[in-house]
Amino acid sequence: MIRLYQSQHEVIIELIKHSSDLGERLRSLERQKNKNSSNSSKPPSTDQVKIKKRSRSLREKSDRPVGGQIGHEGHTLERVSNPDHTELHQVHECSLCGKSLDEVQPIDLERRQVFDLPPMKIEVTEHQSEKKICPRCGCLNQASFPDGVDQAAQYGNRLKATAVYLNLYQFIPYDRLSGLFEDLFEHKPSQATLIEANRLCYEMVEPAEKAIKAELIKSKVVNFDESGMRIEGLRQWIHVACTSSLTYYAAHPSRGSEANVAMGILPEFKGIAVHDKWKSYYRFDCQHALCNGHHLRDLKAITELDGQVWPNDMKQLLLEIKKIADERRPTEFWFDHDEIERFEKRYDQMIQKGMLENPPPDPILNPDPPKKRGRKKQTQAKNLLDGLTECKSQVLAFMYNPLVPFDNNQAERDIRMMKVQQKISGTFRSKAGADMFCRIRGYISTARKNGVSVIDAIIGAFEGRPFMPPSATL
Repeated sequence: MIRLYQSQHEVIIELIKHSSDLGERLRSLERQKNKNSSNSSKPPSTDQVKIKKRSRSLREKSDRPVGGQIGHEGHTLERVSNPDHTELHQVHECSLCGKSLDEVQPIDLERRQVFDLPPMKIEVTEHQSEKKICPRCGCLNQASFPDGVDQAAQYGNRLKATAVYLNLYQFIPYDRLSGLFEDLFEHKPSQATLIEANRLCYEMVEPAEKAIKAELIKSKVVNFDESGMRIEGLRQWIHVACTSSLTYYAAHPSRGSEANVAMGILPEFKGIAVHDKWKSYYRFDCQHALCNGHHLRDLKAITELDGQVWPNDMKQLLLEIKKIADERRPTEFWFDHDEIERFEKRYDQMIQKGMLENPPPDPILNPDPPKKRGRKKQTQAKNLLDGLTECKSQVLAFMYNPLVPFDNNQAERDIRMMKVQQKISGTFRSKAGADMFCRIRGYISTARKNGVSVIDAIIGAFEGRPFMPPSATL
């Protein structure tokens, strides 16, 4: 009789466990279905198209009206004092009686200006080198050509710089770029010519790239990120290290520490590395700060998909600290010791509240499985709670140090250009092409961040005077 009771008890426990497993699987499938670009790492292109899509952006709704705000200084096209061309339109006869007015002096002039592009064509400059024979000794003498003029017919620096600008900055593929030159300038350079222009620019900006890397190593705070890229038909990775004034890209087959060692920045960097908690960054001897943009997205996902309360409270706390930090960052006044203690206490309270909403599993319904390597599987909420607990100082680094940003948006904005290039032009056919793109694109980005005209920076590189980044200010 006792044996029968034990058998029934075991069956009941097994049914409850099976029901629990089915419920967990159902919740997992629902979570997967309800994930989108605003609450997970999925790209926007994977979001399902709906007739009426409800906005769930992390950006808070503004109470400002659409368009220019009251007091906003408007901008319009202003006339210039010295136009390139002037056309005088005369009055020859009276519009009422028809009398000739050719001899009548005008009493006033009304001026209107039209801004337009002149007819575009390629100018050809011929360089002629004299040859003379000395009447005294009979030596043949010839004048020297300017530096860089070494072919019977060749393209100039401005045209090559324009090709590099349109290809690597505006992402116009080689085929379309050749067609563009033909349509605008009635001259069609070959793809080989365009590739050679990129290769030459790649060589000329090498000193600038070395200077960018040196300044990043000296910086106090640097943002890091990486993204997948197809190179030679294989999935490889584009890495970025950047600040508000510097950008460095590198392509590598590895996503992890091997790539960072090859880049040569993190092994020597002693400042604060801002990243998304990718484990390979922790292998280097520097301080760390985590991207709270990722935390806000994960907190939003748990609120929407699991219906838990604590994530919204934690989100509001982080945004409250961020708002104060943004207001104080331009000033010399920062968080004092008492403020930091109060925010840390509230942070800990949110963690405790989250732990109560995510209790450990029932050992009867979820007995420990056979020992396996690696960490025990947990819910997304529990993983996030553990991360926020273990890396508290890195999550709140932006509160401790005014130089540390709230998120890693700087690196994400810089790495996004690589994804744009891939969507437009597709895969890199060679590793050399990827390296060429990374170096020139990093040079262009650095020049633009420092207020230098991109086209002028490229022309300067072709002329042997590439833009060099200023000393690191961070």
